Amino acid sequence: MITSPSALAEMQGKERERGDFKQLKRAYGFEEVAIVPGQLTMNPKDAEIGLTIGDREFDLPILAASMDGVVDPEFAALYTQKGGLATLNLEGVHGRYPNPEEMLRQVIDAPADKVTAVLQKIYSAPLKEEHMVNSIENMKKRGAVVAVSITPANTNQFVDAIVDAGADYFVCASTVTTARYISRDSVGLNIEDLVKRIPIPVIIGNTVSYGSTLELMEAGVSGVLVGVGPGAACTSREVLGIGVPQVTATIDTAAARDEYYRRTGRYVPIITDGGIRSGGDLSKALVSGADGVMLGSIFAGTEEAPGKGYHWGMATPHPDLPRGTRIRVGVRGSLDQILNGPTDKTDGTENLVGALKTAMGMCGAPSIKDFQQAELILAPAIKTEGKQLQISGSI
Repeated sequence: MITSPSALAEMQGKERERGDFKQLKRAYGFEEVAIVPGQLTMNPKDAEIGLTIGDREFDLPILAASMDGVVDPEFAALYTQKGGLATLNLEGVHGRYPNPEEMLRQVIDAPADKVTAVLQKIYSAPLKEEHMVNSIENMKKRGAVVAVSITPANTNQFVDAIVDAGADYFVCASTVTTARYISRDSVGLNIEDLVKRIPIPVIIGNTVSYGSTLELMEAGVSGVLVGVGPGAACTSREVLGIGVPQVTATIDTAAARDEYYRRTGRYVPIITDGGIRSGGDLSKALVSGADGVMLGSIFAGTEEAPGKGYHWGMATPHPDLPRGTRIRVGVRGSLDQILNGPTDKTDGTENLVGALKTAMGMCGAPSIKDFQQAELILAPAIKTEGKQLQISGSI
């Protein structure tokens, strides 16, 4: 037993000499940073906010998340009309059942203490190629730009049928995706081969690091989703302890995008996926370096969303280790109101486009690429400074 402080210090010094110690990097989320106004301001109406993925440009830099409570074929078609891209989850009810609306109603009506078991039962039905094809054809019939999502584990089995059915974008998404994969049980998805194999743009994710993002871009993907566990209905961070706050994750992956562009001349957009609750968070994601964002819970609260005010994550029905929960977001307003206003809400959850353009105007940024150059500062008191009456409810 060591009783002398000097002896303890001597032992610790010898341990340090024997090897490196793990260093912790400080990471930051949306609530800890603020955007600094520019030296030049401009009319917000002049701000250009388009997003290019592959050879197609969208009016909105906002994707709708591939979650069953957020996107169905009807919502996807409506969102196409608004100028955005919505992703349908083909591993959800739309890839398992001929009557997905009935399955959604069971989830919506399930009592809180039974909902995870209901989800596990519903999502245990086998994936069927015919249901995937029917869902894609339904989207096309309604005039949607067809973006569909599936996990890497099922990609090889279904991707050819998905392409043949007429999908415009293939989104390959899981909690964490890397270009390299090790498994004793099966052959993992080769992303470089996938990109060469199909004639449509591949958007892939999720990732949070410089190295993983760079390797995915080197594999030839057309877009990268950024974020592990920040979604409102996701519990992966609690269950697994895995994740990086979104500001830091976006800064790191944006650096990989810029390095890849410097090397190759090919620009691959990064899309911050999850954790965005307001127009302010959306703006901070773009200033952190994102080209666009993906929203789930905000869109789940629209009148047109299939979840009718409920929202649940893709990993919620996992049969062995659920990593999500059904949450009630409520129905806040129409899709157009959430995007473009007008609004009487003062919390930034409506008129997201107006908030983004106003922030760009305050920074003198005519485009998202210019907005990415705005200054960010650490500001943990940004939402509380001078707001005592709001915090106390005296409003």
